[in-house]
Amino acid sequence: MASISVSVPTDRLAEELADIDGADVFVWKMDAAAPRPRIDIVVPPYMAAGSPLPWLEGVEVGLVQGQSIGYEGIAERLPDGVLFANATTVHEASTAELAVALTLTAQRGIDRFVRAQDAREWRPFQATGLADRRVMVLGYGGVGKAVAARLAPFEVDLVAVASTARDEDGVHVHAVDELPELLPGVDIVVVTLPGGEKTRHIVDDAFLSALPEGALVVNVGRGSLIDTDALVAHARTRGIRAALDVTDPEPLPADHPLWTLDGVVIAPHVGGATDAMHPRVVRLLRRQISHLLAGEEPENVVIRT
Repeated sequence: MASISVSVPTDRLAEELADIDGADVFVWKMDAAAPRPRIDIVVPPYMAAGSPLPWLEGVEVGLVQGQSIGYEGIAERLPDGVLFANATTVHEASTAELAVALTLTAQRGIDRFVRAQDAREWRPFQATGLADRRVMVLGYGGVGKAVAARLAPFEVDLVAVASTARDEDGVHVHAVDELPELLPGVDIVVVTLPGGEKTRHIVDDAFLSALPEGALVVNVGRGSLIDTDALVAHARTRGIRAALDVTDPEPLPADHPLWTLDGVVIAPHVGGATDAMHPRVVRLLRRQISHLLAGEEPENVVIRT
């Protein structure tokens, strides 16, 4: 039977995959030179400080399997002749959970209740709510669809937007060039787009100016999607609110105005940080190993260098 070599960054992952016939699984944390000249599947550490990918130079690699959905900036760090797959199927549910949680936190003022509890004060107020609001999901890929599915029971008027218009599973998806016409009628925008130059600052001054006063922007995509200076300005002058799992810069400096602006809720980039991640990564790696052992194309390939 054919055998393939698989490097993983943690002992836990190695233990979870050790029972696969035909797979030689070993730990390489990618903080030093590769222990072998050829590795069929390399799994880099999750959200490592700095890029570990330069350690691949000089190593014969078949597939690099990332543990995140996003992959901006990866291609230029990979050596030639490498396939890179992202972690589609791993983070969509948890990221969508956080998107809905941030939306409800902002709409129902849950952050205000927590601050009142810290002060041991009873401060009731009438919140904006979520039912009957027009909610735009900007980015209708895996995460966007997961967000839309979870918003449906809240009785919202959903507006899906992607790079191109289409009808998909009974949902009309608007094209991104329709944003100027759509934004004035939207109460909430949930941004789930990937990062990169094509989407950088898509939420800019013109975008925010088109929204009604007091509208809410929720970002679970990448910090670079929003022009932070424009967001600060609109929060101060037009009451635009924000619930952000990602920011630009990230992490936010202690003296950044976003920390203290009214109507802004910040989470520290934790969209995928639930205990659902590990078993889903294991399932993905098992599928990828099976594909390679069978001589099949791996799934989720997004870069070919």
